Amino acid sequence: MKTRLNKYLADRGVCSRRKADDLIASGKVLVNGKRAELGLPVDDSDEVTVNGKKLLVDKPTEIYLAFHKPVGLITSVDPNAHDNVIAYIGYPERIFPIGRLDVASSGLLLLTNDGRLSERITHPRYDHDKEYIVTVINRLRTGI
Repeated sequence: MKTRLNKYLADRGVCSRRKADDLIASGKVLVNGKRAELGLPVDDSDEVTVNGKKLLVDKPTEIYLAFHKPVGLITSVDPNAHDNVIAYIGYPERIFPIGRLDVASSGLLLLTNDGRLSERITHPRYDHDKEYIVTVINRLRTGI
């Protein structure tokens, strides 16, 4: 079954769909030896090359990590971000956080390479309740 090229690249752990669109638009992706175009449908019978490197046909095994994020780490996949969670964990394959925790927050953070799961958890159309426990150091003043 054919799928859009950006999803194909994301499913194989190359990058996010947005980043895939950038790679395609910049001419760094070839399909069957020809420069790819945005929205091009592909399947496993196509030869896809990114930056001169041929992709494997098989999707990688899904990865699911539960991590207790400490205060001070940034929930970001940006390699230039100081103290980002991806660099801290140092996982050998491409993963990304599902949702975010503020740098001043600690708690459970799920990380994966499964874009479908991430969407099912974070997209508003699935209407998941979110619950937070907040601890306040100083008493709150009322009547302000």
